Amino acid sequence: MTELEQLDFFKDPSLVADPYPYMEAMRNGCPVRREPHQNVLVVTGYDEAVAVFSDADTFSSCTAVTGPFPGFPVPIEGVAEDVSDLIEEYREQLPFSDQVTVMDPPKHTEHRALLMGLITPKRLKSNEDFMWRHADAYLEPYLAAGGGDAIQGFAVPFTLGIIADLLGVPEEDRPEFSRHMNHSAGGVGGTDNKSMSHSPLEYLYEKFSAYIADRRANPRDDALTEMAAAKFPDGSTPEVMDVVRIAANLYTAGQETTVRLISTALKLIAEDAELQRELRKDRSKISNFIEECLRFESPVKGDFRLAKRKTSVGGVDVPAGATVMVMNGAANRDPAQFEDPNTLDIGRSNARRHLAFGRGPHSCPGAPLARAEARVSLERILDRTSDIRLSEEHHGPEGARRFNYVPTFILRGLIDLHLEVTPAEPEAAGG
Repeated sequence: MTELEQLDFFKDPSLVADPYPYMEAMRNGCPVRREPHQNVLVVTGYDEAVAVFSDADTFSSCTAVTGPFPGFPVPIEGVAEDVSDLIEEYREQLPFSDQVTVMDPPKHTEHRALLMGLITPKRLKSNEDFMWRHADAYLEPYLAAGGGDAIQGFAVPFTLGIIADLLGVPEEDRPEFSRHMNHSAGGVGGTDNKSMSHSPLEYLYEKFSAYIADRRANPRDDALTEMAAAKFPDGSTPEVMDVVRIAANLYTAGQETTVRLISTALKLIAEDAELQRELRKDRSKISNFIEECLRFESPVKGDFRLAKRKTSVGGVDVPAGATVMVMNGAANRDPAQFEDPNTLDIGRSNARRHLAFGRGPHSCPGAPLARAEARVSLERILDRTSDIRLSEEHHGPEGARRFNYVPTFILRGLIDLHLEVTPAEPEAAGG
């Protein structure tokens, strides 16, 4: 193994800022291989990643969020050729076991349907109308200040407002939600050794439990009442907490993913004057630019699976009980799938084939929402400015840039992004 391949991907802080050389080295060795530190099988090839994501019958999502940390409660790899019963026996002892993210069929299928019932085309359309109406309200103070941290100054409050509207959080409660949910670093997948809470969503559970219980007793013409009335596919009524967990998952995961996407897009626009001119000239290119951002800088570095039974991926044997990490970021730069993958190309014809939102049963249901939020925010920012630049005071001069990334091995995103903006003339900003 090369010196690069011997680094501990899960704990080495040097891989936080730029994980891609490590991912490329691992893929060049073999698209499915065992890494030496946490005994994890790493999947870096595109076709191999799709194969794992698409096979929920063979690969359990019970450790999707945590992977090898804190580990399975009992020894599991190699103890049998099929460990499905062992997974079910200990499932509830695993972190986040009450979240749809780590459920397997048939329970995942039922709760996924419930989640999709909350993200209907009608609600998404109404929510996008809200985005256009309110984008300027979030932009106004940021532009008036000449810029600043675009994450805390715009992306976070904008996305928190959008997801609160989608889920029907009452207007009077939204400031309180923002105070509790505004966090920008650390958390799941941290490169430090901090302990992990079994359920870090108590605040949202408490709030949405009260909302759903109230709307079931006192229906109104609002989104919360629709949520309260949602049914499982068989027509049965979910427990209040079933709906609450889905709402909380959508609130946290959807907001964080979109913040990373928006900040990545703004960073790329700010550091490439030619790209900025091209997008200002032809706004029809923004949608494909967003897809290329998702491919080039996937908000999710990797996602875990636990092999239920002995199998093989890409010709490599995978024992039952093995922890598998599918590296979305590596698959999205697989040269077998994407030509010149380490180059940002907003004209890339197959950019949308990226795996930033996963694939298969656990693909991100909030993907349409994230795309709409990114598109609306970029269009309004370009409408309202004539120039966007990186702050050299905070990020250094061209050729010696410095950025702070979320210190986790699961997520990829900036902690802060300081921009300087030149507001557009009033006539030009009214588009």
